[in-house]
Amino acid sequence: MSEDPSRRFNRWLAQARDAGQPLPEACVLATADGRGRPSARFMLLKGAEPSGWVFYTNLASRKARELAANPEAALAFYWDATGRQVRVEGRVSAVDAAEADAYWASRPRQSRIAACASRQSSTVASRALLNKRFREIERRFAGRDIPRPAGWSGYRLRARRVEFWTRNEPRFHYRELFVRSSKGWNKRLLQP
Repeated sequence: MSEDPSRRFNRWLAQARDAGQPLPEACVLATADGRGRPSARFMLLKGAEPSGWVFYTNLASRKARELAANPEAALAFYWDATGRQVRVEGRVSAVDAAEADAYWASRPRQSRIAACASRQSSTVASRALLNKRFREIERRFAGRDIPRPAGWSGYRLRARRVEFWTRNEPRFHYRELFVRSSKGWNKRLLQP
């Protein structure tokens, strides 16, 4: 059995940060709707641990609707500064309310106001209306804590497969695949 890949991922993330990679926690989240139609978007990862990779969003967003219909997803990270990428595939489940509340409380105030003002992925008649809603929420909670909206929470992707890729010339890259089994993680080498 091999080490849990989340530990290596966190080492690689720290090394990317130390190498000056802008937003090393930025990744692509790929989802598919109930009919299997895929979509992908960039987002920010908020944590990786043996229990899974964690991210947060509005529960009415397209990604949340797709995860409700099909709870399988994939993450992809690329750090040019270190010549590495990581791919993570698995099943997604909701984080519990206490975990979502704790993360919400750690967010900058302006980010919490923005999350309350936005009905993520819904159309809006104008940016002016969105800005007006932001200012209204800012005034409503002036000098007070902003509670986490019921429609905002997080997800944990429990990995089944994690691939670590290292750039190697002449395009002879090094690839390791970790596959979860009932006994732990098995590591395999993949051809470039």
